[in-house]
Amino acid sequence: MELSTVVFGLGAAVSWGAGDFSGGVATKRTGVLAVVIVSQIVGAILLAFSALLIGENIPSTQDMLWGALGGISGGIGLLALYHALSVSKMGVVAPVTAVSSALVPVAFGITIEGLPAGTQMLGFIFAFIGVWFISREGDTSRIKMDGLKLPLLAGLGFGFFMIFIDRIQGDAILWPLVGARVASLAMYFLAALYLRKTELPTITHLPLMILAGILDTGGNLFYALAAQAGRLDVAAVLTSLYPAVTVLLAWILLKEHLTGRQWFGVFSVMIAVLLIA
Repeated sequence: MELSTVVFGLGAAVSWGAGDFSGGVATKRTGVLAVVIVSQIVGAILLAFSALLIGENIPSTQDMLWGALGGISGGIGLLALYHALSVSKMGVVAPVTAVSSALVPVAFGITIEGLPAGTQMLGFIFAFIGVWFISREGDTSRIKMDGLKLPLLAGLGFGFFMIFIDRIQGDAILWPLVGARVASLAMYFLAALYLRKTELPTITHLPLMILAGILDTGGNLFYALAAQAGRLDVAAVLTSLYPAVTVLLAWILLKEHLTGRQWFGVFSVMIAVLLIA
């Protein structure tokens, strides 16, 4: 396995985890749709500028279609995630979303590429255990099925995003990601019109939204590079470690307390990375 798959996969986890932290803070101060629309616009501009700057070739129509499908599925996942966070507990939403988002591409990857090495399979198990425990809060009350619907939808959306982006076959990767941003933006604008949500972000909230957009875009790019460099299931599992970054940032920056259960999750994630690599 290419070492670049591990490096890019972990880069995606760090970027997405930090982006979720920034976006989560932003959604507490303004509307969810405003945050996702601003962050997606920032991402589209950044990706298009980068593609023009390096002179990336125009990809095939098929690759642009894969990008657009990825944008739609990922966009649905993002909306479901933020809505779930607004009505349910982070300790339920985060692990269910992360694990389900990894299971979809892992199952698909094993189907088309066969089983990975035994140590990597063991690493997958440690990764799922680690993500679950690090995202869990102190509340261990019984989880009702109704509370799992949105996190599962978010996980499915993110999982299919990973599959669709992995289907991109050409050398160009930035333009298909621009297509993903345009598709998700179109969906968000239609949702805003349908829901008649016209809330505009204030100037004081824009920097955090822009940061979330930059980090989310970086995560998408790192994941696409990881998927191109190696196995889909390996790239998906490594990027699914992003909740660990979000929780650790909350511990460092917001001084949130980490339980023994969460520290066990951190340790499991570190073992997973070593086994997968």
